[in-house]
Amino acid sequence: MAMMKEFKEFAMKGNVVDLAVGVIIGGAFGKIVDSLVADIIMPPIGKLFGGLDFANYYLPLNGQAANLSLAEAKKLGAVFAYGNFATILLNFIILAFVIFQMVRLMNKARTLGHKQDEAAAAAAPPPPPPEDIVLLREIRDSLKK
Repeated sequence: MAMMKEFKEFAMKGNVVDLAVGVIIGGAFGKIVDSLVADIIMPPIGKLFGGLDFANYYLPLNGQAANLSLAEAKKLGAVFAYGNFATILLNFIILAFVIFQMVRLMNKARTLGHKQDEAAAAAAPPPPPPEDIVLLREIRDSLKK
């Protein structure tokens, strides 16, 4: 039972829950980016390169016919699937750019918050010295006289 209690404490820490939420949202966001690339970006690019699905572009390495789909060609042997690689690379670049922008905005918001805190601290008058310090100063001044 002690191990279960310890595991529960570990699992309920803020960082673990935040990580779980991030992984779930990241997975969903990854699907959105996949759809954006596969359904919006790559069809016009494929149209420019001959009207085929760009993800199905490959070079046969085992003597397969070049007019097969990528899945059929892979069943017959090795292929150099440069179209599929380009699609996945574009997915990664878009995802990395969006994450970069999000981190950049978070850093700007954080530094803005720090600047506001610093400005508020600078604008506030210093607190009065503690009473014992005031008394010690009075004693010092009396002794000087």
